[in-house]
Amino acid sequence: MKIVDVYRWVDHTGELELEIEASSQRAVFEQAVAALGELLAERTEVDGGGAMASFEVTVSAPDRATLLAELLSELLYLVEDQGLIPERAERLDLSEESLEATVSGRLSTPPHLVKAVTYHRLEMTEEDETWRARVVLDV
Repeated sequence: MKIVDVYRWVDHTGELELEIEASSQRAVFEQAVAALGELLAERTEVDGGGAMASFEVTVSAPDRATLLAELLSELLYLVEDQGLIPERAERLDLSEESLEATVSGRLSTPPHLVKAVTYHRLEMTEEDETWRARVVLDV
């Protein structure tokens, strides 16, 4: 059975939960970048499309779930500091305890929507050749 990489947002009071199903670990991280970008883009007025930009991101963590949380935290820093609305991971290199990526997107003035990435209900597992991940964002 071919797995289709997907993500969906689940609303909670004061938080948003991101659920991802993917065919590989790498696809989980790629979907997380795309999901965050889509969330911000739908709440942002991008003047003239916004200039394209790319940023190098490096994070480390003791496990894959925490690595996912760290990636999203780093992206949120770029949202706040640079005005990046991430669209995709152009390059994504995974090692045992680290991730290096080139993330591209548009520059704009995204809203201060997400306060933090939490570790509440954080998980990333593989079952029957499908990777599933969950991360909760404090909004």
